[in-house]
Amino acid sequence: MKDEKERAASDAAAEHNAHLDFHDPRLFRDLLGQHDQHVKILQHALDVSIRVRGSALEIAGDPIQVELASQIVRQLYGLLEKGYPVYASDVDYAIRILSGDSRAKLQDIFLDTIYISAHKRTITPKSIAQKAYIDAIRRYDIVFGIGPAGTGKTYLAMAMAVAELMKNNYVRIILTRPAVEAGEKLGFLPGDLAEKVNPYLRPLYDALHDMVDFDRAHKLVERGTIEVAPLAFMRGRTLNDSFVILDEAQNTTPEQMKMFLTRLGYGSKAVITGDATQIDLPAGKPSGLKEAWRILKGVPGIRFVTFTEKDVARHHLVQEIIAAYERDDNQTAARNILEKA
Repeated sequence: MKDEKERAASDAAAEHNAHLDFHDPRLFRDLLGQHDQHVKILQHALDVSIRVRGSALEIAGDPIQVELASQIVRQLYGLLEKGYPVYASDVDYAIRILSGDSRAKLQDIFLDTIYISAHKRTITPKSIAQKAYIDAIRRYDIVFGIGPAGTGKTYLAMAMAVAELMKNNYVRIILTRPAVEAGEKLGFLPGDLAEKVNPYLRPLYDALHDMVDFDRAHKLVERGTIEVAPLAFMRGRTLNDSFVILDEAQNTTPEQMKMFLTRLGYGSKAVITGDATQIDLPAGKPSGLKEAWRILKGVPGIRFVTFTEKDVARHHLVQEIIAAYERDDNQTAARNILEKA
């Protein structure tokens, strides 16, 4: 009985409390979220207790987690003061960012507006890697974005391209990706060549229509101001004054990658995106993305930005799924090494 009391007293002593006051009741309500949703996300993610007292928060729990929760809350409130609307997803991103780097400043990341989409939604980076990525696109003429699906590689590049086009910094946008057969032969699909490759280009059209309303996007495509085409259509061309995005670059061959990179003309910028773990090329065929990473990594003027599952900007379970598959791949590789030994 005495041991239990001593343990309880020890736990109570180890628990830390923080009291945070907020002066603006309206912003404080936005900070809490609908039905205190933001508070619940913080409690669940950081294993702390948060109580609402008027326009104040009382946070209790492990000292390190309480300090982290306090920092997240203060920085989110600072975003609200700057007019940034905080959503539940932003709370998730804030937890990821500050858990990984307690010195990070959310305002430097979230307030870096890239573009206002057709749906009046502000497109901004949501992680340190995404911020580094868009900064690299601004500074360098060739940028590689490498990482798992859902990290915003293509979406952010397209937002940057559309924003630059609207500022008349480029004459056209070219969106391209290799039409690699991933389990379904092109020859068995109905229609002419354009209809056969269209399914491969659909994700690019979807992202485009999310940023520019359908009618305007259609007119831009009709005029050739925005071109969406399979990679094979790039051969023999010189791309001047263009913002060029190569998507799914892991499915290029080394020859295709070299062909694409040497198309770049005066006044142009290229962003190459891909996931080196999702290669659909035939077994034994090297990936042009991996080869480019190896060959070009030290070349001045070319920037490589890598993403991890922590940068996933989709449903929170996507991050867990990617991590689980990576663990399984590592375990399989370890077993194979042991079996060969």
